[in-house]
Amino acid sequence: MALSIAPAWGITGAPGGAGPLRRAGPWAEEVDDLEHAYGEDRLVHVSLEEFARTLTTREETIERFREGGVPAREIPRRLAAAEEAGELASFRTAFRTFRAFDRPNVLHLFAGLRYAPRFAREHPESVQTGPLWPWPPPRATPSGTPPRRPRRAWLWYASPASSAAILPEVERGLAPLRPMPRLEVRSPRPLVRTPSGSLTHVTAGPVGRTAWRRAFRDAELRIVTGSRSLLEALQLGAPFLYFNGVLADGRRRRRHRPEKVRALLALARDAGWPETLRADLDAFSRGRRIADVVERAGRREDGWRSFPPAPAPVGYAPGYEDAGAVIVRCANELARQGGSAAAIVARFRQRSHR
Repeated sequence: MALSIAPAWGITGAPGGAGPLRRAGPWAEEVDDLEHAYGEDRLVHVSLEEFARTLTTREETIERFREGGVPAREIPRRLAAAEEAGELASFRTAFRTFRAFDRPNVLHLFAGLRYAPRFAREHPESVQTGPLWPWPPPRATPSGTPPRRPRRAWLWYASPASSAAILPEVERGLAPLRPMPRLEVRSPRPLVRTPSGSLTHVTAGPVGRTAWRRAFRDAELRIVTGSRSLLEALQLGAPFLYFNGVLADGRRRRRHRPEKVRALLALARDAGWPETLRADLDAFSRGRRIADVVERAGRREDGWRSFPPAPAPVGYAPGYEDAGAVIVRCANELARQGGSAAAIVARFRQRSHR
């Protein structure tokens, strides 16, 4: 028996097939070698799907219109027309095809923060779990040892291209703080040059893992994006802001892929996070009130005075609260029981649904 792990196996590991866009995944050759060596029913493929993206076909269509710039008042009409034209049915078929839900030996893990029952009903092959937490957890400062903070510093993982658009506002919010924090920016692309005398430092090249983890841990506040850095911030339990990019400007400005921060804010509301803190996190993620939010966070005002611990993921079946634990349990079942990979995957699918 054997186990493989890949992101979105239906795209990266599935073999090619007839029809449009059905070319083999980049790791299809390795998958074929494994299945020839062990046999399909003695091999489980763990597919790590996108974090916190458990939208139904209807919700995906609404989100496609919203991000595409369709005004909110027009979305119901566009949705009805899309459904009548068969777009929703086509999307659902394509989603199921390119997630390889027809493969009985693929364990599709949809990690998130809250169980999505409607997604589970539409896609019963999906296995919803809590987050796949970064490992190892950040090391706390040893008891009695002062934290290594030679200067007041903020750390920003500025991955979205639109980070450059809000950089001046971030700096404007930091400027009144005394002492003014140094802003360490990690970006895959050059950003607009900062004003003379600014304490902003942009690093575009690779940063070593140890150096990054130390900077992330020791920062007064970190600005995160996407999935992994958000989970790192939640795991650390220290103040953070979230920005995953925006499209357009002015009144038409809208967030890019906001499902993760939406899920977090809903969970934070239920966990009793201060309303002012949730409002600031929401506004910053939208690219709004940037300078105001930054200054409030830097002064530790209102909800920022005592940053709350991360809210626990909710709604998952017992034993499915942690994606890493689910993978380990699957591997142990393979090693201990042997037998049919399809039967093992079927059990995990069935038990994951509430």
